[in-house]
Amino acid sequence: MSVSPTLHPIMFAGTGSDVGKSIIATAFCRIFKQDGFRPAPFKAQNMALNSYATPEGLEIGRAQAVQAEAAGVACHTDMNPLLLKPQSDRTAQVVLNGRPMGHQDAYSYFRKEGREVLRNEVHAAFDRLAARFNPVVLEGAGSLAEVNLRDTDLVNMSMALHAHADVILVGDIDRGGVMASVYGSLLLLTPEERKRVKGILINKFRGDIRLFESGVKILEELCGIPVLGVVPYYHNIYIDEEDSVALATKSVEAERGRVNVAVVLLRHMSNFTDFNMLERDPRVHLFYTNNVTELAKADIILLPGSKSTIDDLCELRRNGVARAILQAHRNGATVMGICGGYQMMGMQVLDPDREEGEVELMPGLGLLPVVTRITGEKVTRRVTFCREGDEATPLEGYEIHMGVTLPQDGATLQPLNRMQGGEPEGCRVDDRCMGTYIHGILDNPSFVDFLLRPHADRWTTEEAAAFDYHRFKEEQYDLLADHVRRHVNLPLVYQILTHDDD
Repeated sequence: MSVSPTLHPIMFAGTGSDVGKSIIATAFCRIFKQDGFRPAPFKAQNMALNSYATPEGLEIGRAQAVQAEAAGVACHTDMNPLLLKPQSDRTAQVVLNGRPMGHQDAYSYFRKEGREVLRNEVHAAFDRLAARFNPVVLEGAGSLAEVNLRDTDLVNMSMALHAHADVILVGDIDRGGVMASVYGSLLLLTPEERKRVKGILINKFRGDIRLFESGVKILEELCGIPVLGVVPYYHNIYIDEEDSVALATKSVEAERGRVNVAVVLLRHMSNFTDFNMLERDPRVHLFYTNNVTELAKADIILLPGSKSTIDDLCELRRNGVARAILQAHRNGATVMGICGGYQMMGMQVLDPDREEGEVELMPGLGLLPVVTRITGEKVTRRVTFCREGDEATPLEGYEIHMGVTLPQDGATLQPLNRMQGGEPEGCRVDDRCMGTYIHGILDNPSFVDFLLRPHADRWTTEEAAAFDYHRFKEEQYDLLADHVRRHVNLPLVYQILTHDDD
């Protein structure tokens, strides 16, 4: 039986944001797993509204949960010890080792004072991972050459130096200027930092790669390190995305022969990956919108999670979306809320301690007989449950929310779900009006069947087979790994990761 060699930690750092670091790191997590190693992802500091609950019931960024899934290991807070969840343009909730530590504005957060405490925490998290996994696949944030933040950096080159990681610089050729951004990024590094950068990877190429062969040679001559590959822009591979930037571009045209499902676009939308399985279901046409005309075409309207429920609810009233949702429901559409969307569907949202802002009370949509009070305590846990009335089918999901939702005075609450311990969860008026705190509820095929059942006349018999989302995701990770393998000099990567040059 052969023993896999010990590999250096590898970091994928970028010339900027959105160059594809997360996807490349995900690909390498799967590649290393396929090649007999036991990899684990790591991002010291992540900023995202899309988070996930670990098996221990703690919170990390969704991207690292996806990378762990690609690596075939359970996610853990050590993989993302510091998570920033934007609350507004200037403030964010700080989540350390899976637990919220309060809110800070950007200026306060990036001060030098107290920075060593956070630095020690993220270093300790990495050290624990490195003792258990081989290799650790690190991801940087933004640009690795943000020299104005060098003294307070926790996630890019300071982390690479602590980890003794081999850094691969990822550049996005699709946005243009890739040669200047790669070369300029390296020039801005200190000699010690530049020594850790062992290769360049060009991402999101479109067209005939042969046309960039001279560009590869020029980059290698300028930078003095190899270009490890030119990875083309891929199509028809579906990996959970880290942010919601592209959601509004998905088709909004209603389709005949499928159930039209509209996800309401919110300004503070979180956990939009709740809807990925629906998007792949052949019975469903799913789109994201806050356009009142498009909402009127929907058979099902889904209200997603929000990092700022009251502010988003206020915006829905201002832009006419709240009225459009109520009208669509009167016309026969199903309305379902998840987490913050569930809170919005009730009679009132109360915030007496002003956890979210200055507004202490906001009327809800009035679709569910519940009232929510926002609290400072965050609930984060993985859950096993069943839908009320279908106790024979166990379901799984997770909760991440601040707030307690209770029946309105005098109201009798019909729960949507029943937790493993027997306690009720969520609220259901009927099969076309319901809400829940459980993220990932739509990853359960039997619940999707229940949601779509009132609209079963919209699809043909051939489309009715259950969709295996777990198998689909595993196939996508393999397709991504194959795509990157074809365009990266993997033997050279392994040579770099085993060559002792320190």
